[in-house]
Amino acid sequence: MFKAGYVSIIGRVSVGKSTFLNNVLGEKVSIVSEKPQTTRNQILGIKTESDYQIVFIDTPGIHKPKYQLGEVLSNEALSALSYGDVILYMVDREYSYSEDYVIRHLKNVSVPVLLVINKIDLLKSKMDIDKVILSYIDKFDFKGVYPISSKNSKHIDKLLLGIKELLPEGLPFYEKDKLTTQSDFMRMSEIIREKVLTLTKEEIPHSVAVIIEYAQMEDDIYTVYANIIVERDSQKSILIGKHASMLKEIGTLARKDINKILDTRVHLNLYVKVKKDWRRNIKDINLFGYGN
Repeated sequence: MFKAGYVSIIGRVSVGKSTFLNNVLGEKVSIVSEKPQTTRNQILGIKTESDYQIVFIDTPGIHKPKYQLGEVLSNEALSALSYGDVILYMVDREYSYSEDYVIRHLKNVSVPVLLVINKIDLLKSKMDIDKVILSYIDKFDFKGVYPISSKNSKHIDKLLLGIKELLPEGLPFYEKDKLTTQSDFMRMSEIIREKVLTLTKEEIPHSVAVIIEYAQMEDDIYTVYANIIVERDSQKSILIGKHASMLKEIGTLARKDINKILDTRVHLNLYVKVKKDWRRNIKDINLFGYGN
């Protein structure tokens, strides 16, 4: 008896959805950073074992948007509620009123919802974990509650077993060795954006998009030209840095990860371009690959 299904991971920003997915798959398919709103697309990660296949959908964090981009990302996350066989509602702290927005949408779905308490490694005791659980337990009819630590892999095996029990019987959707549906282009652009998030601060991380303009493989070497898009000339100056030092560091770190993750060599050429207020313009948002 083989089981297979789609599992949507939803929650507010910075609860650790992408870290969880990478841990389960044993490979980075979703970029991570300490900056909120890191994930901008629905990302499919595939976990296949001898008797089941789980297709995880990592979604952008649900938040109160300040820009058109934020509204697009929140809608992208909520749309994943409509086609999951199981939903993981991930939180990392006690209930607060801000969670009501997510819970209201959960009440419109007909599939099982599991409450996942992430980052229990940061809580001091079992009593603290119980406080978090009790703060949610009367807010929705959850089919299970799983305290986990994505960082330390604690109790993730129990969560996977719980998901498996809820999956429908059926054939696998993807080949057993496939980990993600992302193209090489998307993975490269996300890796570059991750390095920008890592090396910059203040308003720059949220203002950045990365577009692969050209990529060609020859003799197992990728030649890639990518544009890093920002909203202001001042942001462009920061990203380039004195004597192009910042841009070189972004390129060095990105190249290292691309080589490792895609198991290839890459000649990476980065450029910084300004598209004023692109986060407020739906045409630009769609052009850069978000919400379409």
